[in-house]
Amino acid sequence: GGRQHGPNVCAVQKVIGTNKKYFTNCKQWYQRKICGKSTVISYECCPGYEKVPGEKGCPAALPLSNLCETMGVVGSTTTQLYTDRTEKLRPEMEGPGSFTIFAPSNEAWSSLPAEVLDSLVGNVNIELLNALRYHMVDRRVLTDELKHGMTLTSMYQNSNIQIHHYPNGIVTVNCARLLKADHHATNGVVHLIDKVISTITNNIQQIIEIEDTFETLRAAVAASGLNTVLEGDGQFTLLAPTNEAFEKIPAETLNRILGDPEALRDLLNNHILKSAMCAEAIVAGMSMETLGGTTLEVGCSGDKLTINGKAVISNKDILATNGVIHFIDELLIPDSAKTLLELAGESGVSTAIDILKQAGLDTHLSGKEQLTFLAPLNSVFKDGVPRIDAQMKTLLLNHMVKEQLASKYLYSGQTLDTLGGKKLRVFVYRNSLCIENSCIAAHDKRGRFGTLFTMDRMLTPPMGTVMDVLKGDNRFSMLVAAIQSAGLMEILNREGVYTVFAPTNEAFQAMPPEELNKLLANAKELTNILKYHIGDEILVSGGIGALVRLKSLQGDKLEVSSKNNVVSVNKEPVAETDIMATNGVVYAINTVLQPPANRPQERGDELADSALEIFKQASAYSRAAQRSVRLAPVYQRLLERMKH
Repeated sequence: GGRQHGPNVCAVQKVIGTNKKYFTNCKQWYQRKICGKSTVISYECCPGYEKVPGEKGCPAALPLSNLCETMGVVGSTTTQLYTDRTEKLRPEMEGPGSFTIFAPSNEAWSSLPAEVLDSLVGNVNIELLNALRYHMVDRRVLTDELKHGMTLTSMYQNSNIQIHHYPNGIVTVNCARLLKADHHATNGVVHLIDKVISTITNNIQQIIEIEDTFETLRAAVAASGLNTVLEGDGQFTLLAPTNEAFEKIPAETLNRILGDPEALRDLLNNHILKSAMCAEAIVAGMSMETLGGTTLEVGCSGDKLTINGKAVISNKDILATNGVIHFIDELLIPDSAKTLLELAGESGVSTAIDILKQAGLDTHLSGKEQLTFLAPLNSVFKDGVPRIDAQMKTLLLNHMVKEQLASKYLYSGQTLDTLGGKKLRVFVYRNSLCIENSCIAAHDKRGRFGTLFTMDRMLTPPMGTVMDVLKGDNRFSMLVAAIQSAGLMEILNREGVYTVFAPTNEAFQAMPPEELNKLLANAKELTNILKYHIGDEILVSGGIGALVRLKSLQGDKLEVSSKNNVVSVNKEPVAETDIMATNGVVYAINTVLQPPANRPQERGDELADSALEIFKQASAYSRAAQRSVRLAPVYQRLLERMKH
């Protein structure tokens, strides 16, 4: 707080452009912004102290005066005035005993509706007296005693006052904020608050039953059996949807939810926070847990409360004996009450949904089937949308898995049955989870019956073995012949897990002819080189990360890397990725890869070191050479050596 400004100095944080002030002690320091608005900080004497000319801070303690005068000191002259107007209250306050008064600020009184103020001031000895007594407790209560969720007994018919003490240091009394706390008086203590408070008689359920605007909510609560919670003990916040909020929802969606007890309960639980949250306690965004276990972002913008960033609260701080109600005019439908179609509509996969609609398959996503839809991101279709034919329809059905999955339970080697009749394989990598060639690109969205997996590409389920793939593609005819003569056909036809870097005809033709003929004539050498093109596990492109070293059947490792969506093997870019087979995956490449032993430049580190040494000598010689032509022939010889 204001310690560097001298003793007993308190900081005041004022919200620019409003008359809102936060008086802070050092325990509770606020954000530099309150509800997104900037603040200025000034310093003043803490309650009960004053300045002394020529000295730092506020060293002098003020003599205590009685409660009535203390209200004047705190800036609650209206409360002081009204206390005098009632015949009984001042004598009572000045009599024996010690009291706490939560005194509304002058602004609090002046902002009351005129008719309320008139009825109080028009009947000072009953209405006004009762109202003021409700602000009083018949003992001294300081803020360190004000605990979250406690109730104090007021001096009006022993009615309860609700106290909330929030983690950010804000204290509320029936949702009115404590502005200045702990002003001591000879016969008690005064706390300045920002609203006039009134008695609380109904629980949340009773308020829902009284208010006209909760007609639909009333029916929904009754149908779900949640009324027992809302009339029970506890301190809840109900974000209560008005009739208008329900009207904004398409009728079929609303009727579906109202007719499905589980979805309805999830919907309503998503509107109930586990603790009572007064509007004044929110100075910045915070995550709050609902009864349904979901979280909502509760925040504020200026003087408006926001939920998930939207200002949907139309009426705030309606107090109940078991919590607080805020009216909201938009329904907060949780994922768990939505169909797959509704979930997908808001998840960046709308193109996939359009394609399904064109194919007449979207009904699968709005029914009660337990499904997981593997939905490609919109960006997958940036170059155009596939034509819908019978084959495409089957492929789309293969994007629907016959059970409601959660990605956290997927395991390597798992197979998933689709509506199209395929079995899809799950591959788990260090930084990705993939189903066939397609990897999960976002968190699951779990709906009422179906779950949405957002995928980074269209699935291409396998049609046959690696051998079938190679034989069925005329780019690979030379490779197929080489595999046959090396006797590797049987391996690539049987069950297994292989990653095959398949040189195209172009790759073989790029070799010098005599080298190619020599290779094809030497079965042992040919087998060795072909085995170097086969990795011993399935690595789809989405599982590569930056760099993976894949062990080949020949024994040496292949360096597979991926950068900006380009996959390379041993630094050579791959021509086509992820051609799926039942026993592996094929990558087309345009060069024949050479195992390290066949690469002259890689006879280990000593060669690299000697090359570096030669290079250093050469640089030194080149400097010398500029000085002396005598050394030129030596320099020339060194360069020759480097070339070899």
